Amino acid sequence: MKGLTPRPCYRDQMIEPTLPGMYDVCAVYIQRIAADGTREVLLGRKKTGLGIGHFVAPGGKLEPGESPQDAAVREIQEEVGLALDASSLRLVGELIYPFPHNPTLSQRSWVFLADAPEGEPVESDELAPEWMPVAELPLDAMWDDAKHWLPHALDGITVRATFVFGADALTVESSDYPGYLR
Repeated sequence: MKGLTPRPCYRDQMIEPTLPGMYDVCAVYIQRIAADGTREVLLGRKKTGLGIGHFVAPGGKLEPGESPQDAAVREIQEEVGLALDASSLRLVGELIYPFPHNPTLSQRSWVFLADAPEGEPVESDELAPEWMPVAELPLDAMWDDAKHWLPHALDGITVRATFVFGADALTVESSDYPGYLR
């Protein structure tokens, strides 16, 4: 967590979406060191919408004209009741998710790391948050792509990749991520 330099991203520096109708989302992996020294990340069970039942990071769709950082701050407040400052966000990923069998689901995700702010997360209509040891990520209960890139991103490695989802809208059928194995 230490030693990472915040990398701002601005709308005028974004890569254009690769598919018509693709929308932007953000995800924020908030980390902390627990009292016993364990490195933890805040995840939650998605309670509504796309990905219901999966463990996900807090986040969501960018509103028109909103930067990825501003959306991240807003979504963290709405979904888990924590106040983050945009300057505390560290951009560690830009992920493209084409859903060729249902293009309305296609999206680009801005992935951020942040250190835990003061306070404890609270459950919302969207998410039931819980702290999980980074060494024990529930990758089998997350989106199919997470097992490939998330451990790297949590270590502060910047990830830029495309993960193409199959007809079931759950399984990755191809990717340009180095080391991707189906």
